[in-house]
Amino acid sequence: MGSKKKNIFNAVFLIAVFGFTIWSIFSGKDLGIIWKYTKTAQLRYLLLGVACVVTFIWGESIIIYYMMRTLNHKVKAMRCYLYSFIGFFFSCVTPSASGGQPAQIYYMKKDDIPIPVSTLVLMIVTITYKFVLVVIGLAVLIFKPAHVMTYLEPVKFWCYLGIALNVFCVIAMFTLVFHPSLAKFIMVKGLRLLEHLHLLKKKPSRMEKLTRSMEQYKVTASFFWSHMGVVFNAFLITVAQRVILFFVTYLTYKAFGLKGVGMVDIVCCQAMISVAVDMLPLPGGMGISEKLFLSIFLPIFGPTLTLPAMIVSRGISYYSQLMISAIMTVVAHFRIGKN
Repeated sequence: MGSKKKNIFNAVFLIAVFGFTIWSIFSGKDLGIIWKYTKTAQLRYLLLGVACVVTFIWGESIIIYYMMRTLNHKVKAMRCYLYSFIGFFFSCVTPSASGGQPAQIYYMKKDDIPIPVSTLVLMIVTITYKFVLVVIGLAVLIFKPAHVMTYLEPVKFWCYLGIALNVFCVIAMFTLVFHPSLAKFIMVKGLRLLEHLHLLKKKPSRMEKLTRSMEQYKVTASFFWSHMGVVFNAFLITVAQRVILFFVTYLTYKAFGLKGVGMVDIVCCQAMISVAVDMLPLPGGMGISEKLFLSIFLPIFGPTLTLPAMIVSRGISYYSQLMISAIMTVVAHFRIGKN
């Protein structure tokens, strides 16, 4: 029952956020003129953008396949691709991308992959995924490329907030992995405090669940220390994976026949949008991503093309990802665990 209520809430929340996003962006705008300029985008660049999205999803499947093989667990490459589609679909439709990994673990279990193995692999995927964003965000703020900082000026608050939240998340993850005893102490004390304040009911099962979870972090820590080369390789693949998705915005720039702004500047600006919205409790950063795009890229695309460019770029990087992942998730549902 609880799961059903949660699914209904997620669906209602997604529709509400999508409706508010559409209203806030297009309210008072001439849709005919917007569509007129949107149609001028060259199809070849749009198709390349969709190819980037598919490659982006493929990147995670490479990491999953690589990690599974490292753990001596044989799995087919196509199966890993399906796991990635499942993860991205549920991440796109749930707040803070919270539904992706539980769904992946569920389908991996149907393929007889032990939950400790899938949890370990996906935990490393998450850590490297977040860590790449932190590295990119800090690199931009440390080196302060002149053009990029100028474009980011209207949204500096969101950039700093995003970096702070991601840094906190990565530090928490590394604490859980590399110092599980300290993490367990903090979490047990925090749980008891919440129970003492009557914010949570006292349940022995909750403490047992927490203890089992901390044991998994010990396993992850052991893997990290003994396979640093493997984790570093996963990090490099993740860097390429993330940059490929950010590259969609540069393809959008080219699709409208624009020149004058370098690829690195555009990719960095798009990366900072991801850094800013990644930890916010919105499905796929919906709403805030569009607003930040319109603010940052106004000097790049100009007043006439910024909104059409946002529609094309966001349509490819998020909405096409959502639709492709949804279709492949249906395929996965009927194929995985069929026997």
